[in-house]
Amino acid sequence: MEDDPEQPPESLLPYDEWHEEALRHVMRRALHFAAANGLPGDHHFYITFRTGDAGVVIPSRLKAQYPQEMTIVLQHQFWDMKVDDAEGVLSVGLSFGGVPSILRIPLAAITAFADPHVRTGMRFRNDLALSETAADPAAEAPTEAEPVAEPPPAEASPEAPQVVSLDAFRRRTPKD
Repeated sequence: MEDDPEQPPESLLPYDEWHEEALRHVMRRALHFAAANGLPGDHHFYITFRTGDAGVVIPSRLKAQYPQEMTIVLQHQFWDMKVDDAEGVLSVGLSFGGVPSILRIPLAAITAFADPHVRTGMRFRNDLALSETAADPAAEAPTEAEPVAEPPPAEASPEAPQVVSLDAFRRRTPKD
């Protein structure tokens, strides 16, 4: 009888699946909004996804650098963002080390989504809709921290010089 309070009763309703669906719906709505309107104010997205899942299309050098999981940041410089609900795919243009690339990411491959500006974040279970994608859940935890730290600087480095140099040119032109 002492074990009963420690163990919740087994649910006959699929609350875990419903919760996962609801969180993924919130993410899709945020992605659709950003695709249609851009990101307002200081909003920005961190999107973590499994790079080895079927349907993921990223440059081979990124796949080699992040063979299991990668995090991208959508903030100032991204383009052609589209969310195809019929195919269940996010496509977005980003620069990595100054090289522009189009990424195609199945929504089912996304393991985490966050908007740090408003302290909103969600993690997605790997064993529900994603079970057929050959992900290794045990290997994901160690690789998750690695890409979170590395991709933002790769994106931030090209952004700063490009923005500063463009502003410098724009300021000089009107003064002449």
